[in-house]
Amino acid sequence: MEVASEKLTARQEQALAALLSLGEVKAAAKKAKVGETTLWRWLKEETFSREYRDARRRLVETCVARLMADSTAASKALREITEDKSAPASARVAAARAILEHSIKGVEVLDLEPRLREIEKNIAAQKGSKK
Repeated sequence: MEVASEKLTARQEQALAALLSLGEVKAAAKKAKVGETTLWRWLKEETFSREYRDARRRLVETCVARLMADSTAASKALREITEDKSAPASARVAAARAILEHSIKGVEVLDLEPRLREIEKNIAAQKGSKK
C-alpha cells in the first residue's frame, strides 16, 4: 500500500507503510530502517499518529468493502446449503443458524446509527442549554 503525505518525511512514510503491513512496531522499525524508540516517539507525535490512524481507517474501509462484496456469494452459499435436501441436517441447521444470526446482527448494527445520532443530538442540546 502506497502511503504519501506532505506532512511526513520519507522515512516516516516508510515506517507508516511498514506499520500498516506488519502491524508490530519492532518489525516495522526494522523494515523501515529506523530505531524502535524513534518509531515509538513518532507514534506519540500528533501528525504521525493522525496519519497512521487515517491510513489504518482507509485500510479497514477497503477490507470492509471487499467483505461486503463477498457477502453476496457467502449468503448465496448458505442459502443453497439450507435448501439442499441431500446435505446433512447438521449442515443445513448450521447454515440456517448463521443466516439468522447474521441477519439479526445486521439489523442491530443498522439500528445503531440513528440511535447514536439521536444521542449525539441530545448531548449537543444539553451542552447548548448549559451555556
